[in-house]
Amino acid sequence: MAQLKATSSMNLACYSPKRNTLFYPNTFSSSRKLSSFQKLSGGASSLHGHAIVSNNGSITLAPNNQGIQAVLSRDKEMEVSTATKGGGLRGKLNKVVLAYSGGLGTSVIVPWLRENYGCEVVCFTADVGQGIKELDGLEEKAKASGACQLVLKDLKEEFVRDYIFPCLRAGAIYERKYLLGTSMAQPVIAKAMVDVAREVGADAVSHGCTGKGNDQVRFELTFFALNPELNVVAPWREWDITGREDAIEYAKKHNVPVPVIKKSMYSRDRNLWHLSHEGDILEDPASEPKKDMYMTSVDPEDAPDQPEYVEIGIVSGIPVSVIGKNLSPASLLAELNKIGGRHGIGRIDMVENRLVGMKSRGVYETPGGTILFNAVRELESLTLDQETIQIKDSLALKYAELVYAGRWFDPLRESMDAFMKKITETTTGSVTLKLYKGSVSVTGRTSPHSLCREDISSFESGDIYNQADAAGLFGLPTDSFPTFHHIF
Repeated sequence: MAQLKATSSMNLACYSPKRNTLFYPNTFSSSRKLSSFQKLSGGASSLHGHAIVSNNGSITLAPNNQGIQAVLSRDKEMEVSTATKGGGLRGKLNKVVLAYSGGLGTSVIVPWLRENYGCEVVCFTADVGQGIKELDGLEEKAKASGACQLVLKDLKEEFVRDYIFPCLRAGAIYERKYLLGTSMAQPVIAKAMVDVAREVGADAVSHGCTGKGNDQVRFELTFFALNPELNVVAPWREWDITGREDAIEYAKKHNVPVPVIKKSMYSRDRNLWHLSHEGDILEDPASEPKKDMYMTSVDPEDAPDQPEYVEIGIVSGIPVSVIGKNLSPASLLAELNKIGGRHGIGRIDMVENRLVGMKSRGVYETPGGTILFNAVRELESLTLDQETIQIKDSLALKYAELVYAGRWFDPLRESMDAFMKKITETTTGSVTLKLYKGSVSVTGRTSPHSLCREDISSFESGDIYNQADAAGLFGLPTDSFPTFHHIF
């Protein structure tokens, strides 16, 4: 604590997915001032949760309205000050907030930013449920790379409450299969980056996304929407580093410790909603994924031989409880991930159309999300009428496209979300699902707002519905059928 001092700033964090550590040739030019006409929507965003600030091995939890700034030792402070004095090879920026994962890719970005833009670098890491192993040792890595500061931010509750649950309520699925795990995480991370840039006085933000993926679009459209005055530096679209060996060589040249880890065959992105796998043998759509690739779900063949029943409580289209126990959004999802994972629930193998114009195969593990999606949909079968379901399903396709395309703060998505919130006001009740060897099936649903009436729909005789009235359904429409067939 002696080396931490309170300031007026709030320090947040950001998470750069592992998939961004893939190395591709640079394809675009980059750093630029964002013009106001590119702004999509959105005003100032509020800060939520607690900031976790690290320095010299200690971690401090900062209250919502109190900022804590990590201060480096005197020697390191002087070193950073000397390195950033004056301009860089490509121009001059004051301070850059970097989405930082601690991997090789983002580790070499730190000295590259200082060298090319003469700036201080604030490393920014968010916990969106990727796991504690990916957060270990980040402070030491960031400082060794030349960063002036590292801040961790726990965004798990905000991520589930404000991003996942609205998509769940909307029934958003991209291209029939994808439950939008990465697509939902990147706007909450980018929003936090904009917030911290404002609070620490940064004039730029930076990310480690490659020029071939969707991630760059989602980050930068959020930057555009929330603060079009920020500069954006995308090193993978600027530098001459074209692969892992180039990055290692650059790291050695600048005395950046190279992470000593076993290189995975796959590019993975993990958060509380899902785990994605790309690359290696998956690049061939005809190749079956290896059994040991999966990390959060057991093989359905190895799942328990007895089914498990789980009851999900829902209020106005939003899950609130599991087996009668009320839980916070993040805790609820984490619990269902455990339950679904042990039954092999939520494995998806698909070929999707990327925003940059290419097809890409991905394998996704979404155990808890798959359970929740089925639960909400089944409850809607009780509470929504036929035409409302049809309209909702048609809009859900566009909603998913907007989220996939990084347009979370687009007024169109926000307006569609208001519609979804309104029509699901009565989607309250509970759904019981049976989980068995990779499958999810509904066994029961109940709601105080159910539109299903047994006294009307029963095949037994009743006094409410007069079956003779059904004749009125056929008079007018059938008159046109003989005419049509006679003419044609």
